[in-house]
This record gives sequence, structure tokens and C-alpha cells, in this order.
Amino acid sequence: MKKLRELYDIDSDVEIKDIKINSKEVEKGDLFICTMGVKADRHDFIDDAIEHGAAAIVVSRDGIKKSVPVIKVEDTNKELPLLCQRFYDHPERELKVIGVTGTDGKTSTSTIIETLIGKNRCGYMGTNGYQYNDKVGDTGNTTPDAPILYKMMRIMVDNGMKYLAMEASSEAFFRGRMQNLEFDTGVYTNITREHLNIHGTFENYIKCKSMLMSQTKKSGCCILNKDDEHFEDMRKAANGKVLTYGKDEDNTLRIKDYKVTPYHTLITYTYEGKDYDVDSPLLAEFNVYNLAAGMLACLSEGFTMEELIPNVKNIFVSGRMDLLKTDTPYYVMVDYAHTPNGIANLLKFVHTLDINRSIVVIGSAGERDPYKRPVMGETVLNGASFGIFTYEDPRSEDPKDIAEQLVSTAKKDHDNYKIIVDRREAIREAINMAKDKDMVLILGKGNETYQKLKDKTIYFNDEEEAYEAVRLRKEREKVTE
Repeated sequence: MKKLRELYDIDSDVEIKDIKINSKEVEKGDLFICTMGVKADRHDFIDDAIEHGAAAIVVSRDGIKKSVPVIKVEDTNKELPLLCQRFYDHPERELKVIGVTGTDGKTSTSTIIETLIGKNRCGYMGTNGYQYNDKVGDTGNTTPDAPILYKMMRIMVDNGMKYLAMEASSEAFFRGRMQNLEFDTGVYTNITREHLNIHGTFENYIKCKSMLMSQTKKSGCCILNKDDEHFEDMRKAANGKVLTYGKDEDNTLRIKDYKVTPYHTLITYTYEGKDYDVDSPLLAEFNVYNLAAGMLACLSEGFTMEELIPNVKNIFVSGRMDLLKTDTPYYVMVDYAHTPNGIANLLKFVHTLDINRSIVVIGSAGERDPYKRPVMGETVLNGASFGIFTYEDPRSEDPKDIAEQLVSTAKKDHDNYKIIVDRREAIREAINMAKDKDMVLILGKGNETYQKLKDKTIYFNDEEEAYEAVRLRKEREKVTE
């Protein structure tokens, strides 16, 4: 809590409890800042904020007079992160902030870093919410708005965290959520075509991704995937020292060799002329790269391979390649894969296992990038034995239209699919279809616990639905025995 005079040059002892940008979330004593949102100008909600108890308002319009103090700034969007830094006493200065960006692998790599350093001194923020010590919670966005971002940083600092591994999404850079935030280490995984509905062009998307590199401190390090085709774009943007990982001998951390088994991956990394054998619980080639990125990020922060390797066995990324314990002759896996590249990599790995068919349940989020939908459909039907297309956070869009878009180009060459709009029914159909040694893949949502429909958000969890579908099938089979 701070007095208003501590935040602005104003003669006011009004006490500020918190900072809010959504008038509906304002509580008594909050400061409401009228930022420009994607669809709304929050100046239009000042009266609503005051009714909810706002103690003061920050605006960028002239002539606004209210019953509470009003502070005029030039640009509320640019002011927001600066205000949050002041209000929370610059927690970013007390943390080593490690940002991770890329189309795929952000959650896995950030979680890897958190685990390697230790959850008692490294916090996490990203798609899976926030984590520090034994505390977990939701942040709303992969990279949250400044009020939540800096509030969580302060909480983490006050609870003994020295490091923060956070996902840095391209949309967050585009929306200005990380203005003025400097990173001690920036990590880049890969880039494939994604989020063109937000960025307009692929070039703009790359530019937003590269902002993590340009916002890395000169004294920091930029950890780059040298095997990715957009490596040079990231290298050119790098403000810190460039360290690379990949398969060639000239990398800082070399992926020398690896062998993927159904239950773990045996990897040999080379660092500073020495080979290190690592037994990783993470599966598939893409996780060999994610682990390399995470390890190199930690090495750049001063840790040694001898310190890091014993922690590898503890790595678990919730919602990523979760093979459910179904006690059935078929397999069920839940994964967050929702980009063409992520889906292709997962299917490629799954078909290296001793399975027969792969049955994929998948949708595509409404009000998000529509251009990738046909590519997603082609990727599924080219790589899987059968695809079931369903809804996934349709929001204001018609979920059947989204499903039709997914198969729009693939259907001329494929008939190995069906559309079942209701996701629960789609999951049950996939489970019922599965025969011995088939793999059911439920993709797109991972461990998320919601579905965003047209007029409401409902509770929904893919793992729980899959277990229920398995239970119902077992009951039916008992009756027919």
C-alpha cells in the first residue's frame, strides 16, 4: 500500500491498495488506470470504477473531473508498467529475470529452468499460471498485464525467490505488457507461422519475438537455437552475449547424441569440451532441444552442469505429453499442442512408439489466428490415422464453422476424420474407437480447466473427461462380458 503522493507529484494522502485496469475488478482503495484495450477505451468506465471503490484515477484525456483525485499522463498504456514498477518497489531489480520466447516450447523450457534452478529459489510465470515454492495459481494470460506481472514479482521476491523463469509471448510484446522490462537472460526456442490475426504479417510476428532479445541486458545472455531457420533474425536483435545450442560442433551447448525410448530420453550434451550424459524424463526430439535451451540458460546464470544434471530427473511439465494411467490395452495422451509445428512434432514422436493407430481429438480457438486452421487440419490428417475435430474455446465464433475450416483443404484428399462439435462427445468417441495399442491424443488444451463459449466460460478439463470416458467404456464392456 502506498500514498498517492508517493506515486505522483500530487498533494494527496489518499492510500492506494492496488492497481487495476478492469473496472469490474476494482475494489475499495484501488487506483484505476484508463488504458486503451484491444476493444475498449477504459476512460469510458471511470464512473463504474469509482462505484466499485476506486480511490484515484489515471487518465490521458483532458478535462476529466471526478469525486476522487484524477492524474493526467500523456499515455496511460506507456504509464502502466512504470506505475506498477513504482508501486511494487521495482521487484524486477531484485530478481534475475529469464524470459523464454518461441512459437513452441515456451512452457516446457520455462518449467525446465524453474526445476533446474530449484523451486525454492526460482519462480515461474506462463501458460500454466504462476508457481513459487509450493504455491500455484492462475495469471489469466501467458504473459499477464503489468499489474499482475509486477505484483507476482513482488510476492515472489518477498517469498525468497532470486530468479524468475517467465514465458514472453509475442502478443505480450505487441500489446506492450513488457515495456521497460529488461531481461537478464533471453531464451529463443523456434518460430513457425502463428498469431497472424494479431500481428498481420509473419515479419511482424518475428519482430515481436525478437523484442525479447533486444530487451535483454547488455550484461546478459541471449540463448538461441542455432538449428532454427530464424536464428539469424534473433541474433541480429540480440543485445546481450549470444550463446547457442544445436547439433553442430560450434554451438556453446552441443546436442551430440540422443536416444528416445517410450519412457525417457538418453542424451549426450557437450559443453566446454566435455561430454555430459543426461537421462531425461522428457520425451521426443523437441524436448531434447527444450532441455538444451533450459540448461544453457542456467549455465549462463553461473550454474554448473554438475549442479544441474541431478535436477533433470525432477522435471515435469503439466499438460505436456501427459500419458494417462488408464490401465487399458490402448493409450491416452493429453497435450497442449495447438500449432501445426507442435502437432507435427508430437505425431512424429508418437509414431516412433510401439503403437498401431493414432486418433487425434482437436479444435482451434475462436477469435484467434484463422489462417493456421487449414494447415492444422492437414497436419493432423497427414500425420494421424484418424482425426476428430471439435470445439476449443470457440468464443463468439460458431464452433462448427471452425471445424469446417480445419478440414477445408484436407478433405479433398482425406476421409479419415469426422466432426463432433461437442468436445465431451468427441473425447468419448475417440476412446470408444480405440483398439489394442492405439494411441488417443487429446490436443490443444493440456491441463487447462475451462472452455470459453459464446456467452460464458465453463469448467472443462481434458484429462478428467478422458478418464470418465475410459470409465464408461469399461462399465459397458463389463456388462457385455
